[in-house]
Amino acid sequence: MNFASIDQYLSETHSRIPPGPVAILFVEDLAEIAATVAHHLRIGFSHILLIGRVSGDISVPEGASISRIGEPVRSRGDAVAILNTLIDRFNGRWLYWGFNAEFLFYPYMESRTITDLTTFMVEERRDHVFGYVLDLYASDLDVAGDGVSRKTAHFDGSGYYGFQRYAEGHALDRQFDIFGGLTWRYEEFVPWDRRRIDRIPLFRAVEGLRMNDDLTLNVPEMNTLSCPWHHNVTAAVASFRVAKSLKRNPGSMFEIDSFVWRGSTRFEWTSEQLLELGIIEPGQWF
Repeated sequence: MNFASIDQYLSETHSRIPPGPVAILFVEDLAEIAATVAHHLRIGFSHILLIGRVSGDISVPEGASISRIGEPVRSRGDAVAILNTLIDRFNGRWLYWGFNAEFLFYPYMESRTITDLTTFMVEERRDHVFGYVLDLYASDLDVAGDGVSRKTAHFDGSGYYGFQRYAEGHALDRQFDIFGGLTWRYEEFVPWDRRRIDRIPLFRAVEGLRMNDDLTLNVPEMNTLSCPWHHNVTAAVASFRVAKSLKRNPGSMFEIDSFVWRGSTRFEWTSEQLLELGIIEPGQWF
C-alpha cells in the first residue's frame, strides 16, 4: 500500500492491516533500508509503516504487509510529530518506532517473536519496554566512509552510565537518564539534549499518549526502567544513526579517522551477546 502523505494514510481505512505489533520505521536516507525492514519482519511484526520521502526504489520482501508513506522525515522532531499523529489511530496496538539502519534487539529474539514479548509484557501489567540505543559503527572508515557496515559493525562494550532523573527538583520514581556510546565519546559534536541513549522503543498505544520532544512519554509510568516489585524485560536499538551523523556533519567528519577504541567490541547480531554484557535483561521472562 502506498500513500503520498500521513494525511492520506489517516483518511483511508487500515482494516486490511493484520492484527499484531506494528513497526513504524522512519526513513531519513538510503542506508540499510531493506535490511531494517527484513530484520523487523523476521522477528514477527505483523505490519510495517515505512515513512519517508526517499527517491528511488526500496527493495522490500514480496508479500510482506507494508505501507509506504511519502511524508518527509527531515529530523527527529519530524518523526516525533508523525508518531504522535499515529498513536491514536493504533489505540490498543503495540508499536515499535525507529529509523532506517536501526534494529530492535530483545532477550531470546532468535527463538521468540515480538508477539511473544508483548504478550508477556501484558501479563506483567506493563505497557512499554524500556530500551537503550546501542551505537553501531563501521570498523574501517576508509572502506565505509558513512560509518555504516553491517559486516564490520562494532559497538562500545563499556563506558555506559546513568543518573537519577529529576523534574522540578524532585527525583522521578524509577526513571533514569542513560549515557554512553558515540554520543558520550564525541560529546563535543553532540548537543546536550541529544546525548541520552535511553528510549522507549516499544509501547502499547492508547488514546492521548504522546511522545515528548526529549523522547519521553507523557505518562510517567511508561518512562520507568522497571515496575516497583521486580525487574522487567529491557531492549536495545542497535543503531548506525549517530555514526552516520558524525561522518556527515561538516564539524566532525574530518575530525574522526576511526570510531574504534580500546572499548570497542565486534557486534555479533545476537541477543545472547547483549544479555551476557548486561546491556539488555530478561527480567522474569524465562
